[in-house]
Amino acid sequence: MTDGFDGRKRETLRRFAAIGAAAPFVGTASADGGDDANETREAIRGYVPTTPGAHFSKLRDDLRLGTGEAQYHLRKLEEAGEIESTKDADYRRYFPSGRFDDLDKRALGYLRRDTPRGMVLALLRDPDATGAELAAALDVSRPTISAAAGALDDAGLLDRTDGYVLTEPERLLTLVVRYADSFDADAVAFADDAAEIVAYDP
Repeated sequence: MTDGFDGRKRETLRRFAAIGAAAPFVGTASADGGDDANETREAIRGYVPTTPGAHFSKLRDDLRLGTGEAQYHLRKLEEAGEIESTKDADYRRYFPSGRFDDLDKRALGYLRRDTPRGMVLALLRDPDATGAELAAALDVSRPTISAAAGALDDAGLLDRTDGYVLTEPERLLTLVVRYADSFDADAVAFADDAAEIVAYDP
């Protein structure tokens, strides 16, 4: 059982390490800790740019790392200036250094939450959607939509003055299209339809 887990972990790390090896910031951190440490760090280098805004637990679980192992390598990469993190309520989210402004980071944080992401996608599809229509489309309650709308409003991404209006539709659209594969199937389907009109290089 342990061998099976270790094999899956090694395969996962190697897959993201291959991405990390091509990243612009590869090789700038110290290479202490041996081959396993290098492979883990390369995997994080590959993961963070392709999944920006992922919180600690998601990164740890997706890369099949232990909590202490993930904390150690993330700290080393932050100290080396290769990645940066922000606190988002109960989450710490990770980004490649210098790639995103504060609003991008907030937007990515909300796009990584199911209900806000669903609302954003629905409003990008139909800017006139009502709260009731959003609740029906996402199969959640009206209070859930209201709570998510309040959070998006506080983040500067939604205006609730007259219905629900995205304040940064182009920014949200480009982030969804660029990172669709790191969200969910609905985001991928949306991106497939929208990609031809969007070019985004943060």
